[in-house]
Amino acid sequence: MARMGDVLAGFHAAWEFESDSVLIRFERGIRTPKLFQALGERRIPLDAIASVTLTPGKRGTVVLRAEPRAGADPLMEAAAGQLRDVCDPYRLVLPAERETLAEYYADELRAMLGPADAGPAERYLVRPPETPLQFKAYDGKASFDGKSVAFRWFWTGASSAKWKAGDQTFAVADLCGVEWRSPEVFEGHLRLLRREAAGRPGQADQDPAAVVFGLGYGPVHESLPFAAAVLAAARSGGPAVLPDVASGPPAAGVVPVVPRARRDPADIAERIRHLGELHEAGLVTDDEFTVKKAELLAEL
Repeated sequence: MARMGDVLAGFHAAWEFESDSVLIRFERGIRTPKLFQALGERRIPLDAIASVTLTPGKRGTVVLRAEPRAGADPLMEAAAGQLRDVCDPYRLVLPAERETLAEYYADELRAMLGPADAGPAERYLVRPPETPLQFKAYDGKASFDGKSVAFRWFWTGASSAKWKAGDQTFAVADLCGVEWRSPEVFEGHLRLLRREAAGRPGQADQDPAAVVFGLGYGPVHESLPFAAAVLAAARSGGPAVLPDVASGPPAAGVVPVVPRARRDPADIAERIRHLGELHEAGLVTDDEFTVKKAELLAEL
């Protein structure tokens, strides 16, 4: 194809063509979509591209797009077709006067791709966003360290069902996938799909394995990379806890214990106060109140 290292620059991004991949570098600036800024750059192996198109754009532009191969990119799989065109990382928008140059690179890429009828990729070919990652949803804070996902509920937003269930931690080994519904549509949420979960999950605001979005909470540029990273880890069958190199792997049948970080006393006090309000309102039984209060005090 074209010389290694050739660069085609467009609005908000530039594509650098290599012998086996396309390196997409996204600009940083107030006009660049926040998702692009969050991604920074992405290397797309040619094996991860199914086809290439060049079409007219809006207001004197043309759009060069690489169609990702099914199952090759965890980000696009998590998005499940919900991204707006302006936030599609596989689109490069160029001025119409550069159409001839864009067509040249499109032809070069097409010549390097595999058969058009290639099936879904057997594994992810595009690297997922790097961890650790976190974001604030409407009803809690979600964090992912590469080994487990943690949900810490906000008393101002979490439902009584989630508050009664308590903060949640899910090992990636126990997950089989992720359901991401864009915050830009009704009932946006991020739900973890568990291997051993029985029955159909209920509403996201009642499910302790889900966080819900809202205006300003769980924006696409934060929640989608998070969902993609969790999805990639779950599909790769990553370990729930990595063994300590110095002490060697844990003995068979023994589950390593990860020490919990100490919580902010003010946060614990606020949680207990809210728990008391739920108890007084009859939403929490006497036994549930006693047990949960003891759990919170134990975190001090």
